[in-house]
Amino acid sequence: MAMTDTAASRGQPALWTPGDWNAFFGFGTNILVNMLVLTGLLRFVLKMPDSLVFGRILPALGLMMALSTMYYAYLAWKLAKETGRSDVCALPSGVSVPHMFIVTFVIMLPISISTGDPIKGWEAGLAWVFIQSIILMAGGFIAPYIRKVTPRAALLGTLAGVSIAFISMRPAMEMYMTPIIGLTCFAIIMLSWFGGFRYPRGIPAGLVAIAAGMLIAWASVLIGQPIGGVGFDKLGQAFLSFGFSLPIPAIGHTFSGFQFLGIILVTAIPFGIYDLVEAMDNVESAEAAGDHYPTTRVLSADGVVSMVGCLMGNPFINAVYIGHPGWKAMGGRIGYSALTGVMVLVLAWFGIIALLTALIPVVAIAPILLYIGMLIGAQAFQTTPSSHAPAVVLALTPHLAAWAKVLIDGALGAAGTNAAAVGLDKMAQVGVLYHGLEIMGGGAIITGLVLGAIGVFVIEKKFVEAAMFSAAGAVLTFFGFMHGEAVGFAKSPAVAVAYLMVAGLLYAASRQPATSEDKPKLAAQPAE
Repeated sequence: MAMTDTAASRGQPALWTPGDWNAFFGFGTNILVNMLVLTGLLRFVLKMPDSLVFGRILPALGLMMALSTMYYAYLAWKLAKETGRSDVCALPSGVSVPHMFIVTFVIMLPISISTGDPIKGWEAGLAWVFIQSIILMAGGFIAPYIRKVTPRAALLGTLAGVSIAFISMRPAMEMYMTPIIGLTCFAIIMLSWFGGFRYPRGIPAGLVAIAAGMLIAWASVLIGQPIGGVGFDKLGQAFLSFGFSLPIPAIGHTFSGFQFLGIILVTAIPFGIYDLVEAMDNVESAEAAGDHYPTTRVLSADGVVSMVGCLMGNPFINAVYIGHPGWKAMGGRIGYSALTGVMVLVLAWFGIIALLTALIPVVAIAPILLYIGMLIGAQAFQTTPSSHAPAVVLALTPHLAAWAKVLIDGALGAAGTNAAAVGLDKMAQVGVLYHGLEIMGGGAIITGLVLGAIGVFVIEKKFVEAAMFSAAGAVLTFFGFMHGEAVGFAKSPAVAVAYLMVAGLLYAASRQPATSEDKPKLAAQPAE
């Protein structure tokens, strides 16, 4: 640490620290999991040929993520140099996981099925990313204002909802489905990253967890009781995917996808705004951990690298990830981000993904994602005034509704039916208020932000500000950005009217003379 401090004081921040190994193995495995899932979606759900997956899409994906991770390493180096600090941590980034599933199941799969051509589905995905990239680049200029007027509890509260519902729960369930590997690896990580335990020779806990998971999984194969999803047959098949492929421009394919513009815009606009809000939340999360990054530059970078990726053939958008405080707590600084970029290029350009899928049990990586979810959920409470805790809880509730709806839809889809066919009344009779989940969970990240802001300002007795957020909620709801599945006109009119009524009530309350008991004991802390 002393060497790092000296380097920073000379104006030359250290490009690598011992803690970067921890963060690299943690973040790198996170990226690896996403790449493994993404490859599976392309090959087994969309039925795309390996020549397209390994020869066009993955090389372009690798280029996009390398540009992103290396750029954020540069921003961290620049911040460290300007401030003279040695503890600056680069923002984590990579393929947006929610969008990975949306573009697959809502855009590419239906178009591939209707046209009978997976290439058409790929082209539609490229056009979808193109539109979202423009929204990100344009939105970067208004994002700083939104951060300025929005309380930190609202920004971090809606982020906590994402972390609890969509980052923590699935890894936790996977761990208990294969507990011998999952819980063992989780204990290894908890001991080090929460308990401060050091493994021999300073070996990173993430690497120890993955090695332990592989050892248990392959030992189970040798004794004839396989667990963890690995096996020699899969390992043999994986070697067939080796080969060197560079990204090839796909500009013509991108613009060919615009023939499906009507289908694309339904989700591209709201999810572009989702990206905007999520990126703001993650920048706020980094600032709460001590690292201030310019919001406009971050959003513009996400838009630019996503645009480069889609024009080279990648139908998945880039995003700043949740988890900066976690990687920083592990000791990550600048180098972990740059090295991850190099790793991604090697994996994507040499076709190594299939081999790693066969070698590493995914359940060994799941505890790392659970750790990140725990840390982000806790941050929303730890870095905001204790009086704002109810607003944080309010902000995360839409995400719980969205998560429950995803599970219900998935279960019904697997049974060959849907909620409408089963009957909403029948579902309500057994306690499943599907329509309520559908309305509350629509546009969850924006809904959580608005609800959290209203909650904070009510707690602080700033009723005019609360009324303004409620009025904004009415407008956003009317056009489908909140409490709806798609952008449109009069999507949830009853909910929009309700928000207007709440805005009127709050404004009326603001006109009442304040008493000494009405004055807040703790000032609001809007993001700066």
